[in-house]
Amino acid sequence: MTKIALGASGRSDPARVLEEIKRISVELLGAVPNGLYSPVEFTLQDSSARGGATRHVELQALVKLRQQSSGFVMRYRQQIAQGFDDFRSLRIRNRGDLPLSLVAENQLAYHLAGQQLADAIETRFAPALETMGARLDKLADDLQMQPGSNPIGAGRLAGAFIETFRDAQMPHDLQPLMFRAYEQELSRVLGDLYSRINNLLATAGYGRPAQGPRPLPPTNVEVARRDQEHELVQQIRRPRVVDPAIAAQFAQLRAELHAWRQQMPEQASARDLLPRRELRNEEVASVVSLLQPESPDVFVRALGGDPGQLASAIRGHLVEGARRLGHNPEYTRMSADQDDAVDLVGMLFESLFQSYALLDHARRLYGRLVMPYVKVAMSDQGVFVQREHPARRLLDAITEACEGNAAATPQDRELIERCAAISQRIVADYQEDLAVFATAHAELETLLEQHRRRVELQEARAAKATFGRERLNEARAQADNTVHYLFNEPVTGPVGEFLAQPWRHHLVQTLLRDGPGSPAYTETLALGDSLLEADRLARTGRDGRRLADRLLSLQDAISHCLASSGLDEDAATQRLAGLISALALPDAPRNLQAVPAPVTDEEGADDASLWLAGGTDTLDHDPETAARMRRLLPGEWLRLLDPAGQAVAVKVAWISPMTGRFLLVNRRGLRVLVASAAELASLAQAGRLQVGAERAPTDEAMRHLRDRLVHAA
Repeated sequence: MTKIALGASGRSDPARVLEEIKRISVELLGAVPNGLYSPVEFTLQDSSARGGATRHVELQALVKLRQQSSGFVMRYRQQIAQGFDDFRSLRIRNRGDLPLSLVAENQLAYHLAGQQLADAIETRFAPALETMGARLDKLADDLQMQPGSNPIGAGRLAGAFIETFRDAQMPHDLQPLMFRAYEQELSRVLGDLYSRINNLLATAGYGRPAQGPRPLPPTNVEVARRDQEHELVQQIRRPRVVDPAIAAQFAQLRAELHAWRQQMPEQASARDLLPRRELRNEEVASVVSLLQPESPDVFVRALGGDPGQLASAIRGHLVEGARRLGHNPEYTRMSADQDDAVDLVGMLFESLFQSYALLDHARRLYGRLVMPYVKVAMSDQGVFVQREHPARRLLDAITEACEGNAAATPQDRELIERCAAISQRIVADYQEDLAVFATAHAELETLLEQHRRRVELQEARAAKATFGRERLNEARAQADNTVHYLFNEPVTGPVGEFLAQPWRHHLVQTLLRDGPGSPAYTETLALGDSLLEADRLARTGRDGRRLADRLLSLQDAISHCLASSGLDEDAATQRLAGLISALALPDAPRNLQAVPAPVTDEEGADDASLWLAGGTDTLDHDPETAARMRRLLPGEWLRLLDPAGQAVAVKVAWISPMTGRFLLVNRRGLRVLVASAAELASLAQAGRLQVGAERAPTDEAMRHLRDRLVHAA
């Protein structure tokens, strides 16, 4: 850094200080645009490899942008320099003199993305920006200027990107990828840049903030949320004292791991063959840092293999990395603590894939996170036993976003792409500061809140649809019983056909719309009784006038009944004429009518064929287990094995007030199963249902991990 002489007042020439800040900023930020293309290309190719749509248009546009990179770099450097010129020009004009312009419709998405980018930068570098802003205000006072916006602040950097690529031919789907790559590149540079600028200002005598009224506490909800996230990051960065309770829990976990390892001969023999000198934690951290940005293919393949394969892949990768750093595997080996961290990380990731419906396209995302989590585990035992650990909370959020996510909707695709971008950022940014995980979790949590609201609406729709089907089935069963009662005496074929079809359908509709005991329901029953009475009169053939009067009185009711079945006026008239013609013949054959087959709920039948066998009347279940199932409450989580043997996390979303059946939905709010307490007990007895699953995915994975260790040992 260029040294600037202090004046008699203890401060350097403010103009020279500002010029030096400008020089450093242009130097460090000038190369940022050149670093955007490779990450975006990797993301596009990775999306295609995961089975998504081929991104030919985006890749071709990226090639054109790369060909024009020198022009974009020059334009971006001019934008950074212009920020300092604008800061200086505020001496002669105030903010009200700045030109205003309307935003074109095709640029609106650009500006919205730029605002989100500015918010992310401001949140991540809030302490440094706050310090710099106060010092620049003091510098502005010495320049006899009104305090202005930071020329390298979050908003200015977002605007520089927008102005640089404003006229670029960039497809709509490429824009968010470029913004994310820009945010990642800035994250690499801004930490060093802001530190150097703050040190320069302090050295030049601007170490204390300017006096004056302080801003009021934020009232905007979004600002308050960012302040809370900043405070969380600051807490994480403070030195941590190991909680004795956490240490005791981790010691117990390691004891279970060692007992499991003793039951694995291949593990013990491999351990005996390792070299003698144990690698220091600093050496292993260097190895992990070397391997962290490399391709995760070896871990992706291991996640799809047998249990224990991931830990073996991690260990082999670390040995090879140590060799590349000059640590000969014939003379070095990992310590017991390091071995434990490798095994626990491998088992944790495997448990996540065993406990949750994570699709194949998520394997690369998780494989990319393996090395950063190995680094966390090497230095922080809390990740395995502390529920609020930042790395653990991020893993929970990513699993919530990815479980069962087939990227079938734009919202689901956005979740997957955001998780992929966050995993890349963790790989790029994480060294030893857990604040990287906290910031990434806060960003993803904002998107998940929108996802959870959609899930709640989906659950409500599923509950409403299920309740509607139950009411329909109840109405159908009641109508079937009524028809069965009416068919106890022989009737003519047309009368029996009318009662079994349009009248039964009308009775079901009346039960659904008006309910039993309503006037409409009473009138519908009266129509059925009156038709039977008319058939009796027709059979005797003695009282034709009375029969005619009866049919005339029923004409409107019969027409209304036929209309409810969807028949138009002509079809209803023909049906009515056929019915009257049959009743006019006293010698027409009259027989006992066959009771119509009940109409089954096809969706409910699908449930039974998928999950159960033998019918609900012959279910083999434990009454005590069934009683326990009846005590389940909405919001409780369970683990269910589907017919393919895939573990699915399900939640009790709703309990029917009519039948007491339980609606189980997955994390996307989609119906998985509707079952009675007896049916759930039967599934539990068959080992396909586990009650009391943890809400947080990592908690459930750790429980699965412990069960695996205890069972094997």
